[in-house]
Amino acid sequence: MDVYASWAKFHMKTFGTTQEHLAHVASKNHFHSTLNPKSQYRDDISVEQVLGARLISWPLTLPMCSPISDGAAAAILVSEKKARELGLDRAVRVAASVMGTSVNREPDDVENHITRRAAKKAYDMAGFGPDAVDVAEVHDATAMGEIQQVENLGLVPFGESGPAAMRGETRLGGRVPVNPSGGLESKGHPIGATGLGQIYELVTQLRGEAGARQVEGARHAVAENGGGVYRFEEATCAITVLAAPGD
Repeated sequence: MDVYASWAKFHMKTFGTTQEHLAHVASKNHFHSTLNPKSQYRDDISVEQVLGARLISWPLTLPMCSPISDGAAAAILVSEKKARELGLDRAVRVAASVMGTSVNREPDDVENHITRRAAKKAYDMAGFGPDAVDVAEVHDATAMGEIQQVENLGLVPFGESGPAAMRGETRLGGRVPVNPSGGLESKGHPIGATGLGQIYELVTQLRGEAGARQVEGARHAVAENGGGVYRFEEATCAITVLAAPGD
């Protein structure tokens, strides 16, 4: 949490992000979790409650931080040919899958953030960019993680993730819902299973089977998962771009 707090303070100094922005992200994700029966925590927490909660490492309060969870997730992958042979008409297409590792950069060189570079490769591979993304799952080990990664994925310009959350753009019903599952902050963070848990949520969304948390008309999705720390960012990241059945 101290690492994420340091990243948050840098983002605040560089882009003007505020603790209230972080609270809007956390409150949004806790609301989303109330619609997910598989979420570890299903409590709707207001922005005011997030700001008034116990401080973990300034500016992060408890509801802005993920728990460590138990959990499991699995995925079955087949070729397009095998999917046709098996008649899998609900199969979601993996449009791109990119791993990124250690980048030597200065803190303010945000265009070369590990996630930014991997996302650009993934979009090129997929044949469509962030403007076509309908829903995303990102590694919000803290609310700061979501603010950072939404920008790195190109879903909003740098410095605009917090204001976008305040405007409701990343909430269900908004321009591009982020973490409709509730995210790591409330769905839970089962470490090794977290990445595939994100894929499960997005596959469910692209099949139109997410129930009360369904993103209407979702056709394209992106997942971002990261781990470790190297200098000013994650040591490694994984970007997965998915397309709905038949797309």
